[in-house]
Amino acid sequence: MANSVDNSPDYLTGFGNSHETEAIAGALPVGRNSPQRPPLGLYVEKFSSTAFTAPKAHNRRTWLHRIRPSVASLGFEPLAHADLATAPLASGLAPPDPMRWDPIPIPAEPTDFIDGLFSVAACGDAAVQAGANVAIYRANESMSSRYFSNADGEMLLVPEHGGLTLYTECGLLVVEPGHVAVIPRGMKFRVELCADSARGYVCENYGAPFELPERGPIGSDGLANSRDFEAPIAAFEERSGDFEHVMKFDGRLFRASLQHSPLDVVAWHGNSYPYRYDLFRFNTIGSISFDHPDPSIFTVLTSPSDTPGTANVDFVVFPPRWLVMQDTFRPPWYHRNVMSEYMGLITGVYDAKPGGGFVPGGASLHNAFVPHGPDAAAFDAASSQELTPQYLDATMAFMFESRYLFRPTPAALDCPQRQRNYIDAWRGLERRFTE
Repeated sequence: MANSVDNSPDYLTGFGNSHETEAIAGALPVGRNSPQRPPLGLYVEKFSSTAFTAPKAHNRRTWLHRIRPSVASLGFEPLAHADLATAPLASGLAPPDPMRWDPIPIPAEPTDFIDGLFSVAACGDAAVQAGANVAIYRANESMSSRYFSNADGEMLLVPEHGGLTLYTECGLLVVEPGHVAVIPRGMKFRVELCADSARGYVCENYGAPFELPERGPIGSDGLANSRDFEAPIAAFEERSGDFEHVMKFDGRLFRASLQHSPLDVVAWHGNSYPYRYDLFRFNTIGSISFDHPDPSIFTVLTSPSDTPGTANVDFVVFPPRWLVMQDTFRPPWYHRNVMSEYMGLITGVYDAKPGGGFVPGGASLHNAFVPHGPDAAAFDAASSQELTPQYLDATMAFMFESRYLFRPTPAALDCPQRQRNYIDAWRGLERRFTE
């Protein structure tokens, strides 16, 4: 890719900022978007992530100045993918019990990012732009001649094992475990591996694009700060050969043959672009007196719904942090939640599940009003510990939370990694009542 040939690219900073960037000086016209004769013989293409008439604060679009327009790369045919699902699921059962999975293994045979996608659960309905699909990606091979785009939703990638180099229409992003990346709905990209293999989590968001949550009385700073989000500088591929563009559209995959790379954007300006974020920069807010606050204080990004304060999808992270509350049961309390919670672990141990059944690469699902909370071992430890300041180190868990019910896919329900004895973690909670 021109202007980004190594794995240490520069970045533009700020969440939702309007940026302009050129891989070749003079590629962007000055004072206008679509002149009669664009500089350098480029084509001008507008990439709209929201409706033209969306309110200014939420309107997202980017002007792409490219070697060939996307309309020159058509001619799609269906492509089968047995493990990738889209809501609403045609089949599947959502039992009213907590569910948990061991890590889905990386295949032994050559597998790239597209082929290694494995849907675990989905909610809402992609056709009406509501809900999400939660998947695991697994790969041991880079996408050297394949490109991917998703017309159904934007993609939040959460690496757990092995880093990714994302080559996108807007430029290059390097995303290691501990970082996340968001690819706008409809944007083309390919994935190269930074090591021999990679695995992580995907939230395919069908609803409103992710944005920063309101802070309310927290004030102007804290949680995920705008300045820590990074967008790529312009970089382009000018390659000829036999390539394939795979597109997810209306719940199915389609493929088209190409004789050139579709990542040929020489310059761009706008506010709809891929971006990355370092989760260890999250400014954690917590209690310094008593009680355990709601986990909403850990929200990094939110996809709002038409009901204020009730998200289509929230992305929540549980990073290293101090626990100093007095006379308080410090792990998350037992609860039943109107929101559905899919949780994953990137590294370390989650403080409410220290027993070893919840490991990096694994996942749990607690749907709406399904009771959950600390297992028996965590309860006993937290109830008897001396309440001195405690630092939770070397840990990073996260949660995708939605107002909609996550329905597990049949493949996830039947796979050998599903822990069918998960509810036994609470069997040891004995009667403690005293009159």
